Amino acid sequence: MSELGRHRHRARERALELFYESAIKERPVAVIVTELNTRPDEYTLALLASAEAHQPRANELISEFSIDWPLDRIALVDRLIMTLAVGEMLMENPPPPAVILNEAVELAKVFSTDGSSSFVNGVLSSIAQTVLE
Repeated sequence: MSELGRHRHRARERALELFYESAIKERPVAVIVTELNTRPDEYTLALLASAEAHQPRANELISEFSIDWPLDRIALVDRLIMTLAVGEMLMENPPPPAVILNEAVELAKVFSTDGSSSFVNGVLSSIAQTVLE
């Protein structure tokens, strides 16, 4: 993995951590970020901003493509991973879709359950076909 790839991987992990904290505490991400001792890097902030800006669209897409799984029944971590990935897909000049999908699957493997990576991959693959057409 290139240095840029490693940097963005760490940024995605940090974005997930902060997004999760925001969801658990039911506070805006901006408040969570301002309370940190060390400001996250710019890519982490860009991921969070895009995920928040596109959250309604992400929820709509996740609901549409997570067949037989209502949004409120999807594990929080899985939902946040997919929301971050959709937000990244909708950024200006996003990375290639394969990179976004691979990173989301890796986050699911590390931070969620055994079956989550397959679920996240399936839902995001369908979303990517719709969003990036």
